[in-house]
Amino acid sequence: MRIDAHQQFWRIANRQGRWPPPALAPIHRDFVPDDLLPELQRCRIAGTVLVQSLATMSDTEFTLELAMRHDFVLGVVGWIDLKSAGAPVYIAHLAQYPQFKGLRAMLQDLADDRWIDDPALDTAVLCMIDHGLSFDALVLQRQLPALRCFAQRHPELPIAIDHAARPPIARGARRDWQREIAALARLPNVHCKLSGLLTEAGPGCCELRLQPYVEHVFACFGARRLMWGSDWPVLRLAAEYEEWFTMARSLCTALPGMHDDDLDAVFGGNAHRFYRLQPPLHRQGMTC
Repeated sequence: MRIDAHQQFWRIANRQGRWPPPALAPIHRDFVPDDLLPELQRCRIAGTVLVQSLATMSDTEFTLELAMRHDFVLGVVGWIDLKSAGAPVYIAHLAQYPQFKGLRAMLQDLADDRWIDDPALDTAVLCMIDHGLSFDALVLQRQLPALRCFAQRHPELPIAIDHAARPPIARGARRDWQREIAALARLPNVHCKLSGLLTEAGPGCCELRLQPYVEHVFACFGARRLMWGSDWPVLRLAAEYEEWFTMARSLCTALPGMHDDDLDAVFGGNAHRFYRLQPPLHRQGMTC
């Protein structure tokens, strides 16, 4: 079963002037399930993981509401303030929803690159582990050392690096990124999303330019800890959905040692396991 491990929805009116700005015209509009469904059908994607796009509880509630109304959304990754005193209560509440699978920290937006390396997170993380939740990190290269410390402190917490930590593809400076990614990949609880690369490269990017980045994450994480994601609709800044899906399949198929069962894992099986996804018939809805 093919699964898109990373996509988002939003309504511009609900964002109160937050990102994306009007200057990003291809994505400065509403994006809702009916916009994505034709793309999924063209690429024969059976389901998705819907990820929050704002560091607000209201955005998490918005994603849950959509997931309960649209069966192709198999899981939701939300946001709470993990350092707040009320974090365990919020986590326990969200974990009641069968669609809720994990939490994400938008580290790239924080001024403190060491924010994640803090024992103040321990109570919330233990609660996440108790409820079988995972953790997504929207992170930049310079924040990877702190994320590694966090991952070492919490070996029972499944962690996904969103967008392969946004490598500097446009600049072609990959040595430091390669070193930090390799160090994180040595930790067995850390996984990596093969998403967002085209956006980092910019419009008109070809497979050849992405190849060394895809090869590196495959060499580090292997086929069983990589998850393909579209990063739609942000993807539209660089390409269309089917274009990225086709390019990613081609890049992965060309990797030495990549077999058909490995492709199935990268393009669905790993997300199914990491997020503990269930088909719609096995889920029960709740009122958010």
